[in-house]
Amino acid sequence: MLYIVLILVLGALGLVVAALITAESLWAWISLGVSVVAGILLLIDWWRRRRALRAADSAEDTADASDTEASDRADRAGDAEEADEAVGTASSKAGRAVEDTEDAEDIEDTEDIEDADSEDEEIDPAASTALLASSGELDDPDAEPAEERAAAEDVRIVSVLEDEVVVVDERPRYHLTDCTWLQTRETIPLPVREARELGFSPCGRCWPDATLARRSRERAEA
Repeated sequence: MLYIVLILVLGALGLVVAALITAESLWAWISLGVSVVAGILLLIDWWRRRRALRAADSAEDTADASDTEASDRADRAGDAEEADEAVGTASSKAGRAVEDTEDAEDIEDTEDIEDADSEDEEIDPAASTALLASSGELDDPDAEPAEERAAAEDVRIVSVLEDEVVVVDERPRYHLTDCTWLQTRETIPLPVREARELGFSPCGRCWPDATLARRSRERAEA
């Protein structure tokens, strides 16, 4: 566009020179017309350049806005990840605290059970025999022994053990193999887990639940 304007300006100058030499006003008018056309072309070129500059500025602003929005999204995503990590850390700490509390409770229950077992072991056999005699069990050999009142933790342990106990047909209790109540009765061996599943209850004379639970803990510690 500028080259055309330059050519038109040079042409207008040439026409002015021709008008001066020939003294013809026509060449002067033609030179004026060419100069006007050159001015119009200059205005058109200026307007196009200004429009292109505005479009470039608008595109740059749009790009800056997009970059800013992307940066904001990245910051929000980073904050969300940090929040998730904080929540996960808090959950892990809470879970560990709960596990520590449960372990402490299990340890306390185990200590209580061991203390109870120690007390049971220290019971005088003569006193136990006297109690059984006073209840009439020694007087009547066929009398059913009382049910063992085992601790909940012992019951939970023996419910999954495969240790052997024995039962007597048509009798509700299961016993250790060396239970004194059995005497010469015919017995049926069963895993203690299966005996409980079949509905048998522990004997209150030989304490199978407490004894088997203690043995299980001793095996675990060994």
